[in-house]
Amino acid sequence: MEATTLAACPVPSPRILKTKSRFQNSLFNPRKPISPHSLIHKSRFSNRFTTQVSSPPSSSTATTSTNSPESETQFDSGSEKFDWYAQWYPVMPVCDLDKRVPHGKKVMGIDLVVWWDKNEKQWKVMDDTCPHRLAPLSDGRIDQLGRLQCVYHGWCFSGSGQCKLIPQAPSDGPPVHTFKQACVAVYPSTVQHEIIWFWPNSDPKFKNIIETKKPPYIPELEDPSFTKLIANRDIPYGYDVLVENLMDPAHVPYAHYGLMRIGKPKEKVDREGGKPLVIKVKRLDNNGFFAKQEWGYANFIAPCVYRASTDPLTEEEKESSSDKTTFGKRRLSLIFICIPVSTGRSRLIWTFPRDFGVTIDKIVPRWMFHIGQNKILDSDLHLLHVEERKILERGPKNWQKACFIPTQSDALVVTFRKWFNKYSGAQVDWRGKFDPSILPPTPPREQLFDRYWSHVENCSSCKKAHKYLNALEVILQIASVALIGVMAVTKQATMSNVARIGVLVAAVLSFAASKWLSHFIYKTFHYHDYNHALV
Repeated sequence: MEATTLAACPVPSPRILKTKSRFQNSLFNPRKPISPHSLIHKSRFSNRFTTQVSSPPSSSTATTSTNSPESETQFDSGSEKFDWYAQWYPVMPVCDLDKRVPHGKKVMGIDLVVWWDKNEKQWKVMDDTCPHRLAPLSDGRIDQLGRLQCVYHGWCFSGSGQCKLIPQAPSDGPPVHTFKQACVAVYPSTVQHEIIWFWPNSDPKFKNIIETKKPPYIPELEDPSFTKLIANRDIPYGYDVLVENLMDPAHVPYAHYGLMRIGKPKEKVDREGGKPLVIKVKRLDNNGFFAKQEWGYANFIAPCVYRASTDPLTEEEKESSSDKTTFGKRRLSLIFICIPVSTGRSRLIWTFPRDFGVTIDKIVPRWMFHIGQNKILDSDLHLLHVEERKILERGPKNWQKACFIPTQSDALVVTFRKWFNKYSGAQVDWRGKFDPSILPPTPPREQLFDRYWSHVENCSSCKKAHKYLNALEVILQIASVALIGVMAVTKQATMSNVARIGVLVAAVLSFAASKWLSHFIYKTFHYHDYNHALV
């Protein structure tokens, strides 16, 4: 999808935040039980690495380490830094956007307005700021001519960012609406995998960037034999903590106990069934990394996409794996798209495409799947919110010293931290919009676990279900009162005792159903706490 910007519109020069690396270059100490270098194996597709055998750990260390890898990988000292503003970023799934209204979203600290231009029949991504008095355009409307209108003073804009109407300008005066100061910046955007992506630079020279660089392509999201329900949620902790948590399979039996199906180990050492995990990172560079794990493959496509799948993303990755594991006929992927919003804030878009159980996804409403998925997110939400603050207290550059990582199950997490350190200085490049050393204050627990504003309001399926279930609750309450009223005004001679008992029972059941439904709505769409000590 083409998104244009007027060449006449001024493009403010970005302020670059000059920061020192928050990790030391010597972050990973080879005397630790596992170094991140030892988690990365040489790939024949990369000539940047050299491999050497590490010395065995001391006896005191070896007693606390399991499955410690033996090889170490060194990096080229001239590695290129990651450019956060030369990437495509997802904004929202198309299915969760209403074409009738503009939507305000924040990505990489940039305030965006996303709206459907019915004249060009395209989604547009623009700066969420009216040039008149800086009011948010996302609070506006789409007028009868298909223009984006600021409702503060009625200024109207086309999908190309041109101002088409200034109501306060006299018709016989100068055409001030054509001045370049009246333009709104438009970002290049496209729809891929039913998700809107945007390029975070409105300079006209990037108008056709889609021709030279495209968003990450994930083949199973375009395969018609896969079912692929999608969801999104705003997360009250930062991008890096979100990514590393999704890369950590070892926490699943514990943080999500009873919520997810996991394979049972041959020997259970505890109630949850945790076990050693074999994870081998095959390749790491500026663009991310590739790994092999027990049930399939893992890919981190910087900066947003983490994919775990039974299938490799490319044939090269399949060839680079020495393991010849057969996964059977069933194919499954876990796709997590992690979006940096601001410090201490991120957004997650997820979908789990599979080529089995396709029919059930067509029958069961999407919002019912979101009930369990939101509970999974809630079950470790507070853990990660607090963890992020503890990492900041100790200084991200001391992550390796603060965290004891003696097993191979943390291989993906450690590799991500290495990528984040080496190529990005251990922080997102906010270009001076935020102080990375300051996080938002921790809100009350009910607000921290909020589902309505973090998910329901942004999910077309859950929002509709919330509306209809609320209406049903009111209907049940009215029915309960009405049945009691009918019984009260009806003379005993005209209604048998059996009928009166039936009406009374129906009234009680309607009232009980309304109370149960009220509780269900609150836990499903607003707030559901999770107490690990009681599960």
